[in-house]
Amino acid sequence: MSEARIDGVPGSHVQSTPEIEKKYVHSVYDAIAPHFSSTRFAKWPKVSVFLNSLPMGSLVLDAGCGNGKYLGLNPNCFFIGCDISAPLVNICADGGHEVLVADAVNLPYRSGYGDAAISIAVLHHLSTETRRKKAVEELVRVVKKGGLVLITVWAREQEDGSLVKKWTPLTDKYLEEWVAPSSPQIRSSSSRSLESIPETEENGHSFSGTGNGSSVEEQQEFFVPWHLPYHRAEVSGASASAIASGLAKKDDKKGAVVYNRYYHVFSEGELERLVSGLDNAVIADRFYDKSNWCIVLEKTS
Repeated sequence: MSEARIDGVPGSHVQSTPEIEKKYVHSVYDAIAPHFSSTRFAKWPKVSVFLNSLPMGSLVLDAGCGNGKYLGLNPNCFFIGCDISAPLVNICADGGHEVLVADAVNLPYRSGYGDAAISIAVLHHLSTETRRKKAVEELVRVVKKGGLVLITVWAREQEDGSLVKKWTPLTDKYLEEWVAPSSPQIRSSSSRSLESIPETEENGHSFSGTGNGSSVEEQQEFFVPWHLPYHRAEVSGASASAIASGLAKKDDKKGAVVYNRYYHVFSEGELERLVSGLDNAVIADRFYDKSNWCIVLEKTS
């Protein structure tokens, strides 16, 4: 579904997945799915509070459900999950959940289908502001009038500042790798900020961030490493080809294959600005929780 595109239709380019997301989000999570799932079992308290507050019989749509740790959390509600990663969806299905493979910017549900929707740690993997807005619009579209949407994203303002130092900020070096070398947007100046690189409708491979700067302190585009231990079974096949293709690298000191995941981390107020253009939803709540910016939207029409 990530390839869905209708040429000539305004806005259709948003549904054409940029190469950066294919390589450094989709391919990575496909490769690390079992190990990722084994580390994802703790439920965030405020997400649990939100889900447990929903009326009995509510239909909840989890867009970007990962390994399904929130599916079925409230036994009085019905859950349907979707994720772009087929291996993660298979893990959910093996757990008895109702799931399907789908793209966050093109949800496969009719309008007004669910009573509530959640998007937990998903939007920060979308590489352009246009795609992030489209994902929010989709979440609102698929819930009923009066329905609630919970969205959480990684914050630039991390509680543990030392974590950020372990991330790799995007630089022209990486942009030259991700965007076609012939692209007129690419320049060699190290002071060029991502904010000044326009988003292109033709190929969807460029970036447009919010408030991106050239210094690490202002940077919002990062590579965040995932260490897949050598002893994991999934190292044998997919990781070998990933290393050969340059998607991953070996770290013998840590005894792991290292994958880089793309993140656009959100600055304070950015999530509110992202949803401010919606004419059919209002912000019902907003909060900061465990280094995440979070909002709850209520659909008004």
